Amino acid sequence: MPTLSDPIEGLGAFIRTQREQAKVSLRQLAELADVSNPYLSQIERGLRRPSAEILAQIAKGLRISAETLYVRAGLLEPSEGGGDVVAAIRGDERLNDRQKQALIEVYQSFCEHDDSSDTNRQGDTG
Repeated sequence: MPTLSDPIEGLGAFIRTQREQAKVSLRQLAELADVSNPYLSQIERGLRRPSAEILAQIAKGLRISAETLYVRAGLLEPSEGGGDVVAAIRGDERLNDRQKQALIEVYQSFCEHDDSSDTNRQGDTG
């Protein structure tokens, strides 16, 4: 039986939390992610370790980055900065779905452009 510190159980709990915050049923997410309802349930309970492909499908269904799930599953090292910004946006109940999606897109575009401009800002102090 998995312990609370088990990364697969933690991944499953994270997926369940994201699904609940997105107000999507297990059945709806299974359909969106093109996986079976029982399989998704087992993932959420920490009983199954999903492949990277399945994680990407789940992420798409939840409208979060696949990287977030890859990090949670231990497939990727966390990137510096940013962390779970997308998850925080998705979890903010003060925002509607349209606002959340817009913020996520803006954040991701800033992150993409930020990497190329880091060298230009190194000497910038204000």
